[in-house]
Formats: sequence, structure tokens, C-alpha cells
Amino acid sequence: MKKSGKTLLILVLMISMFVITACSSASESSNANNSGEQANDNGKLTIGLTVGTMANPFFVAMGKGAEEAGKELGAEVIVESAEYDLAKQTSQIENFITKKVDIILLNAVDTKGIAAAVLQAKEAGIPVIAVDTNAEGGVDSTVTSDNYQAGKLAGEYVVEKLGGKGNIAIIDGPPVSAVTDRIQGFEDAIKDSDIKVVAKQNGEGNREKALTVMESILQANPSGSIDAVFAINDPEAIGVEIAQEQADRKDEFFIVGVDGAPEATEAMAKEGSSIAATSAQSPRNMIKEAVEVGIKVKDGEKVEELIKVPVELITQDKLESYKGW
Repeated sequence: MKKSGKTLLILVLMISMFVITACSSASESSNANNSGEQANDNGKLTIGLTVGTMANPFFVAMGKGAEEAGKELGAEVIVESAEYDLAKQTSQIENFITKKVDIILLNAVDTKGIAAAVLQAKEAGIPVIAVDTNAEGGVDSTVTSDNYQAGKLAGEYVVEKLGGKGNIAIIDGPPVSAVTDRIQGFEDAIKDSDIKVVAKQNGEGNREKALTVMESILQANPSGSIDAVFAINDPEAIGVEIAQEQADRKDEFFIVGVDGAPEATEAMAKEGSSIAATSAQSPRNMIKEAVEVGIKVKDGEKVEELIKVPVELITQDKLESYKGW
């Protein structure tokens, strides 16, 4: 009986020690998990934004918009400039994943090339919202300007200003959706008028190429034969105006662009400027919309695959009321 009693006592003690150890381990595991969650975001929502380049005022405004949205939400915002380098942007997304950000906002430098990084973020359970341009790899949503509307507003303005007839030139751009949508909107707006497109060339979206292209168009079309020019963005519009000035054909035609960029509105404000209007985008509103969409995805809500942010036509007489970027 004594031996049996001792055995029972030892057994009870062993069970007690096992229970205490198990509880202690569970407690430590729970504390580690809680500590890990706090380390992920320090109790704050964290948003990572990577853009093409902060050398572009459009993306500077986008970055400021993200920071404003973050301030309103009490969130931490990390803004990175990819300098149009796919490898750099891929690394930035990988760093966002390592930092366990809650939302990634992506202005892709390469729609197809960034797909692997997007997929990696998605596998880590992080919502990815494409901004301004689409990205492959399974983004949750794309938030962009309504580029068709931008072209349509420009076209309607040209029709009205010319009284429905005249000769115009179109300075096209890279074969991406934003550009093709603008051209489509513009051409739809003028199709039922007596306006004739006498030249259409690719200005590649930049000032220098647009200047060269417009010089060629002016050489091929004699003085007095062009009434207006539509450029797919403001840098092109400025290039067209420079070519116009150099050819001494300043009073011959007016120019309409797209963006509402600071350099364009500054040019428009100068006396005698030929840039009559621009369909203005809103990078701040675009990025704030993207943040809201990202939060919805994070919370498990369904969102639209494509969200278009309205644009507005800014003319010279509306400059004072235009808030700009």
C-alpha cells in the first residue's frame, strides 16, 4: 500500500507539472503573437505607395494626396519613387511585404513586368490597388482618371470654339489605354461636325518630341490652314506652343491639352498664350479614392475592378478658380 501510495503521488505531481508547463507555454505563445501583431504596424494602418518617378509633378501631388489621406486615417504612409526602373519597383514591393504593410498602392512602371511582385504581395495577403495605370498579377482594383471623358471634353470645346468647322491636328502618344481612350473621346466628340483632321502624329507624350512633330506638321501645312491642335497631355501641348512660336504662327491656332499640370496652367496664365484649355486630372483625388478602395478590400468588402475618377475642363477664364495639383 505504501509503494502504491508513493506511485500515485508521483503521478499526480507529474500531471500537475505538465499542466502548469502547458499553460505557461500557451501564455507565452499568445503574448508572442500579440507582440508580433503590434510590431507589424505599431497599432497603425500602414500604406505603401510606389510611383513611376517623383521627378514628375503629377506623382509628387499623388504622394501628397496619400499623405493627406494617411493623416486623416491616423495611418503611416511610405512613399517610394521607382525612377521608371522595374527592378527597383519590384524591390520596393518586396520591402513593403517584409514590413507587412496593410495596403499597397501601385503606379506600375511596367504593366506586365510587375505581375510577379503583385502576385507575391497577394500571396502575402496584402491588397494591391493599381493607380493611374493598370497592372497585371491580380490587383484588387484599378483607380484611374476617366481618360475618355478627358478627350471628349477637349473635343467638345474645340467644336464649340470653332463653330463646328475647321482644320485641326492631333498630337497622339504612346499606345497605352490612357492615350487611346483620350483619342477615342476626342474623335467621338468631333465626328458629327465639319471639323477635319489634317494631321495626326505621335508626340510620344513629351515636350521635345511634340515640338519636333509639330514643326513637321507646320512645314507640311501652309500658314492659315490649321485652326486648332489637340495634344494628349500638357507636356505635348507646351511643345506644340513652342513650335508655333518658332514658326511665327502664334495667332493662327489654339491648343488644347490634358492633365491640368502646373506648367500648363502657368503657361495659360501668360498673356497671349495659345494653350486655351486642358482637361484636368486630380492625382490627389485619385490616390485618396485608391486608399478608400484598399481599406474596403482589407476589410473583406467587394470593390469594382475599375474605378474612373472624373476630370474637368479648365479654360483660361477658369484659371483663378482652379485649385490645381
